[in-house]
Amino acid sequence: MATHSLTRNARLDALAVSIREHFADQGCELIEAPGELTLVVPAERLLDVALTLRDHQDFRFEQLIDLCGVDYAAYGQSEWETDEASFTGFGRGVDRDLDVESEDPERFAVAVHLLSVAFNRRLRLRVYAGGDRPMVDSLIPVWAAANWFEREAFDLYGILFKGHPDLRRILTDYGFVGHPFRKDFPLIGQVEMRYDPEQARVVYEPVSIEPRVLVPRVIRSDSRYVGTGVDKETGDA
Repeated sequence: MATHSLTRNARLDALAVSIREHFADQGCELIEAPGELTLVVPAERLLDVALTLRDHQDFRFEQLIDLCGVDYAAYGQSEWETDEASFTGFGRGVDRDLDVESEDPERFAVAVHLLSVAFNRRLRLRVYAGGDRPMVDSLIPVWAAANWFEREAFDLYGILFKGHPDLRRILTDYGFVGHPFRKDFPLIGQVEMRYDPEQARVVYEPVSIEPRVLVPRVIRSDSRYVGTGVDKETGDA
């Protein structure tokens, strides 16, 4: 186990050295964490960096394993507190609008996971897509596997991929309004749908679910149940 760990660390160390040699003058940032590397790439350099990572003999990242969107709105803030729950952060969890900066150039990002079969190494790319109208270049010309992943990121986050041959929704309905993984999207949604037998078609109606606050319930010790064999949560014997 120790030998395998050292070998893996050595591979990542060699990869980090190569990344610094090739991309130091391209505005990239390398983030190192135990067992993983993340390369933050400027949006305007994404395709150039991707081609180098795929084709250069120092890298040979032949496979794109995953691509997803990220919404950093109110990143680092939390409202899942039981005493004084804030109304910022994951604001869609409460009955109040989330106050986010849509113009923040680093609100939305695209994360890409690459695999080099030749060197048995993995690398994460991160590229910020902007805030008001997030957009990055499509990676399909470099890795064809990006096709449906980019459609998913567009559907759920509203991130546009310039040059994508068929950028349309893939998970939600064609008439769906909004992007459900954005942090300012309400948890209950905006409309609901059902099949109307009289009209013989699917119809959309306003959401009928009542809004609710999703703050976790705190279970505290209670002396009434000590030694009684009664479940404190359910009250069952």
